[in-house]
Amino acid sequence: MTVRPARPDDAEAVRSIRNHAIEHSTALWTDTPQNPAQGVTWLAAHLERGSAFVAEADGEVAGFAVYGPWRELEGYRHTMENSVYVREDRHGLGIGSALLAALVTAAREAGHHVMIAGIEAENAASIRLHERFGFQHVGTVPEAGIKFGRRLALTLMRLPLT
Repeated sequence: MTVRPARPDDAEAVRSIRNHAIEHSTALWTDTPQNPAQGVTWLAAHLERGSAFVAEADGEVAGFAVYGPWRELEGYRHTMENSVYVREDRHGLGIGSALLAALVTAAREAGHHVMIAGIEAENAASIRLHERFGFQHVGTVPEAGIKFGRRLALTLMRLPLT
């Protein structure tokens, strides 16, 4: 398995992983899968920023990770939020760890100050992953979202980068 910067031709594989998460998990709080054009546009913003990575295994994209602005106002310009997704059939192989390591390194090299992880509070695997990288729990917002007819809590975690 190798981690590399994402390329435009990864858009469909990334979209497929995102759409699986949208349709089958509470990791993304939307019910609307991306169409191909939306997938290209979404990835292009991260490519422009240099904040998208993919993990390749056996010649296929097995996961992806991105970071982007936590909030749009300029006062938040050095605070990034991360997202890490691994293909369903590739969980438990260290892919998420490799992707998160690449994200943290890239964000540090870009001069960002802090990275935020917003995780559905019952996603113990993602919380453990972020804890292994030094992210600290800074709060949980009860009933912050809804999906599959359930109200979801949002756990916020923070990693200083500088």
